Amino acid sequence: MDTGKRILVTGGAGFLGSFLCERLIAEGHEVICVDNFFTGRRRNVAKLLDDRRFEIIRHDVTFPLYLEVDEIYNLACPASPIHYQFDPVQTTKTSVHGAINMLGLAKRTGARILQASTSEVYGDPEYHPQREDYWGHVNPIGPRSCYDEGKRCAETLFFDYWRQYNLPIKVARIFNTYGPRMRPDDGRVVSNFIVQALENKPITIYGSGEQTRSFCFVTDLIDGFVRLMRSSKDVTGPINLGNPGEFTMIELAKLVVELTGSRSAIEHRPLPTDDPRQRRPDISRAQEVLGWEPKVALREGLVETIRYFDELLGEVAQRAEAVA
Repeated sequence: MDTGKRILVTGGAGFLGSFLCERLIAEGHEVICVDNFFTGRRRNVAKLLDDRRFEIIRHDVTFPLYLEVDEIYNLACPASPIHYQFDPVQTTKTSVHGAINMLGLAKRTGARILQASTSEVYGDPEYHPQREDYWGHVNPIGPRSCYDEGKRCAETLFFDYWRQYNLPIKVARIFNTYGPRMRPDDGRVVSNFIVQALENKPITIYGSGEQTRSFCFVTDLIDGFVRLMRSSKDVTGPINLGNPGEFTMIELAKLVVELTGSRSAIEHRPLPTDDPRQRRPDISRAQEVLGWEPKVALREGLVETIRYFDELLGEVAQRAEAVA
């Protein structure tokens, strides 16, 4: 008898969602992948398409969805500044209306639901490292606000549904995550640096390069998602999921140049509005409650990510030659 669950993953064809779908399928569950393909790509889930336990639906979560499921992972929302600032009104709708629609579905079906929130809820933090009880330092009217405040509002909705309807919720705050299947045009620092290095173009660092980030490899993050979903009902979160190793942008750029054997030079540009100066998670709660901590070191993860982008850029070059 099949004991697997029927699990909905919104944003399932995206960078994180595709890895989550693979993990859940490998564990014997049925997975419904929902994506509007704004940033998600069918190629990310291509090897799952022939699996009878996998179903893919083109749908925008700002509209209601009527399914029967046991669990919901709500990952739908563009996560890179280039993409979420392209249509900021739609970004806010995706976070807020999407949360309302998925919470409504969970309430009707009795499903557990996990919200993929973000470290951006802390804004440009005044406390370092960031703990879950820190309320943040966020500009509510800046160019990043559609994402930052959209995610903060989604968290509010999740906890109101928990208090008002006793809905079993889980909220994960994701810190910078990287790995294969990132889009080369997403404008995030790891993909930017790798693509620029592989093409021997100048590596663009915004500001002095002394601002810091913490980088978590994608498979570590997905393990955190699954552990959080399976934790006891009283563990609602929010829980930080990220790698506490902290690196400056200069350090990251030099490591990427070393690993790619690139001839790229470093080029400084003005710092974008509201760009956080420091970002590092305190993962004490995840360690204590979930028994989770990242295992993949930055150098190891970058090697795998560089291999992916090298192959991707090679495919692009081959197609360009074929057309020419």
